[in-house]
Amino acid sequence: MSALPLTSRDAPDGGQAPLHEPCVLLKLGEIVLKGRNRQQFERLLHDNIRRAVRDIGVQIWQREGVIVVRVAGNREAGAEEAADLVAERMRNIMGITRVCRAVRVAKDPEAAAAAAVELIAGRQGTFAVRARRRDKRFPINSAQLAALIGTRVQEAYGYPVNLSRPDTTVFVEVDQSEVFVFTEGLPGQGGLPVSMSGRGLVLMSGGIDSPVAAYRMMRRGLRCSFLHFSGMPLTGPESVYKAYGLVRELDKFQGGSRLFVVAFGRAQQRLASSGAGRLQIMAQRRLMLKTGEALARRLRAAALVTGDSLGQVSSQTLTNITALDDAVGLPILRPLIGLDKTEIMAEARRIATLHISELPDQDCCTLLTPRQVETRARIEDLRRIEARLDADDLAEELAAAAQEHKPG
Repeated sequence: MSALPLTSRDAPDGGQAPLHEPCVLLKLGEIVLKGRNRQQFERLLHDNIRRAVRDIGVQIWQREGVIVVRVAGNREAGAEEAADLVAERMRNIMGITRVCRAVRVAKDPEAAAAAAVELIAGRQGTFAVRARRRDKRFPINSAQLAALIGTRVQEAYGYPVNLSRPDTTVFVEVDQSEVFVFTEGLPGQGGLPVSMSGRGLVLMSGGIDSPVAAYRMMRRGLRCSFLHFSGMPLTGPESVYKAYGLVRELDKFQGGSRLFVVAFGRAQQRLASSGAGRLQIMAQRRLMLKTGEALARRLRAAALVTGDSLGQVSSQTLTNITALDDAVGLPILRPLIGLDKTEIMAEARRIATLHISELPDQDCCTLLTPRQVETRARIEDLRRIEARLDADDLAEELAAAAQEHKPG
């Protein structure tokens, strides 16, 4: 792979592009607004791109606001298919707003026109050409290039032109050493590169909310590890299988994910026998957070992440959320706090976790649930329960006993 970052002047082949080379253009979003820190964001994004396509021979370099990914080899050696695969994977990389499957051709008007004619074959409806001349030494200006390509397309297929609302738009960008030709492309994930905002530990239930919360924090640059509490030995392993499947699905957005599983059933029994009563759910949640904090210290994670949504269930009233915050010193990030269930389900469906979350299992949080649940828990009452159990020591024991899985 080429050293990074490179400008278009540093393009491989000494600036002599082949007649027709498949590649992928990655359009950047808020990264371009980062000022003096921008290069740090871009370098981390390059690392994430390399990790996602490490099994494919690629070369990468940086242009202004765009990353170019070239596929090694030639068309006969399967570069077209490889470029398609690269484009598909790039859609899951945080920090990229649009993925364009492009062709890179020689810096010549006729070469650009030929590439556009090939690219638009088989399309339906109207078309338009948008040309941009980054290098003013190019022999014709942007309007002339767009007119030339439009004429060639009409001669080849007879498609009608619609400059205001075309069914297909062909983009042509003249760079320092080559010309890129592509259509609209597909949307990326946007956001910031994973790891830019540090590390967090997600309390992953097996339900719908926590995977969406994890996704949202990845999108803000947080590298996430995952902690799942199973009801074992009081329940079967079904919830662990679900958690594994969810983390495996989410791993496409960051790579290298780690899942830790704590058998929580015995601890729940101890809470129940301590007389937690109406506070059983809140006491469980606080113990989970304390265990998460103990594990986060080992992982050097700076925050915990939960799928809490204000008022959705009894433990998520404002009073109870305040009582949960009191349990730990780490910040608790709640990216879903203002969303309703319909909105959360829609996002879970979009990121392909909903069908896994809806699989049946026995959630540990439903074990030993009292008939009446406290919606306005007093912090002093919860602390008294924890003092009887030596909750901090218990949390350390649970964290130390966590079993690690690597779905990524």
